[in-house]
Amino acid sequence: MATTLPEPAPATVGVTELLQDLYGGYAALRATAPVQRITGPDGLPFWLVTRYQDVRELLADPRLSIDKRNALPGNYRGLALPPTLDANLLNMDPPDHTRIRRLVSQAFTPRRVERLRAPIQRTADDLLDRIAPLGRADLVADYAGPFPIAVICDLLGVRPEDRRDFRAWTDAVITPDPARPERARAALADMLEFLTRLIARKRAEPGEDLLSAMITARDEGDRLSEDELTSLAFLILFAGYENTVQLIGNSVLALLDHPEQLAELRRDPALLPAAVEELTRYDTPAPLAIRRFPLEDLIIGDVTIPAGETVLLSLGSANRDPGHYEQPDRLDLHRRDSAHLSLGHGIHYCVGAPLARMETGIAIATLLRRFPDLALDIPRETVRRRPSIRARGLLALPVRF
Repeated sequence: MATTLPEPAPATVGVTELLQDLYGGYAALRATAPVQRITGPDGLPFWLVTRYQDVRELLADPRLSIDKRNALPGNYRGLALPPTLDANLLNMDPPDHTRIRRLVSQAFTPRRVERLRAPIQRTADDLLDRIAPLGRADLVADYAGPFPIAVICDLLGVRPEDRRDFRAWTDAVITPDPARPERARAALADMLEFLTRLIARKRAEPGEDLLSAMITARDEGDRLSEDELTSLAFLILFAGYENTVQLIGNSVLALLDHPEQLAELRRDPALLPAAVEELTRYDTPAPLAIRRFPLEDLIIGDVTIPAGETVLLSLGSANRDPGHYEQPDRLDLHRRDSAHLSLGHGIHYCVGAPLARMETGIAIATLLRRFPDLALDIPRETVRRRPSIRARGLLALPVRF
């Protein structure tokens, strides 16, 4: 028997308003309707949760599944991926999630990540060497974009000559053009073909990289299916690139918007670890956690969410909740309450968090050291963001130095 879903309630703030003013829209929702069912840009409904305490608790609540098989029809279900790419950690509950996360976590321990510091630093220096003589650059295209591509490709063992335009692929998938949906499908097909060929080459010529280790786990230990192997490589490539690009761009813009904080960070490089945390809280690259589906009717505040309907937890809103943070809309590199939810919480906490922190810290520190007079090269009001409520990032960041 078909399930009839209730119509979404009239939205206090809709998707259009969130696209125009993300944090202002979240502030209005927290104050008036902190749990609300709205219609997304694709016409499908979801429940949006915006207060810090609710978001933090629900991120770790086992009654919320991320397995799309638990979703009711007619709700937002996230990216439509080919089956070969869909068997990844962002679609799995325990015990499969536990098994695969244990494998990949071995590559992201603090000790292993620390070994990557020197090559990551060389990547940052090499990219800035290329643009230094020019006096101006687009920091997204020339620095924030290629920087994490190089890091992730080094981690997976992708040869320089085999690297592709991951930014074009991820842009087509994250912010699809409604008038040309075939672009997103083509991008996913290209990514699948790229990964299939890469895995085949690594099987024939294994190295000391993460992908070779994953293939060994698949072929010798039978701990991964072939689809799980491909999907895991896709997730590491996609998430490791996408979020870091946006975080670096958002962080540099936030510092340029707050010259007093920027000057203080220049004077005292020891502030860098705290600055990375505060910048990640202040303007997270992923305003929404991966969609979730209640396994039973769920009461949040005074709202009952039926089992199977889609729930989106707003990390961006939680990070700006005045019920948890003092002056949350203020960038403060000395903030004592800088712990944030941008990297998640609970069993789905970002497995690559140590690497993301290191990359962001090195990218910012190297940029500020090399270019002491860094400044925007266009009027601030003309800086444009990607038209998405799921991924918060810049289309370009023209600067001069």
